Amino acid sequence: VQLVESGGGLVQAGGSLRLSCTASGFTFDDYSVGWFRQAPGKEREGVSYFSQTDRRTYYADSVKGRFTISSDNAKNTAYLEMNSLKPEDTAVYYCAVNPTPLGVLGLIPGLFEDWGQGTQVTVSS
Repeated sequence: VQLVESGGGLVQAGGSLRLSCTASGFTFDDYSVGWFRQAPGKEREGVSYFSQTDRRTYYADSVKGRFTISSDNAKNTAYLEMNSLKPEDTAVYYCAVNPTPLGVLGLIPGLFEDWGQGTQVTVSS
């Protein structure tokens, strides 16, 4: 399993970014995808989760209405569209996959074993 995140960068508050998570080494269709983030000095937290089995999406309260998760199985890639970014969204963002449907539990980092290396998102005020 290999996951590579991209799309991070520096953006002003109110701006947008789209993160990508490109997968290889496994059948992407069989895995659900989570996006997580970790700010300096803080624990890793769940941001969003996409369930491949029923294509349902889940979001942390802090990003609802601003972030959108999606998956393109033909490209083996998952996305996190981030709009109306705030300084508190600053963190390293990671994607992770799990073959077991997790539902709302897909926002729990400890339930994932396969992770990407992360991409830095910095939102300036």
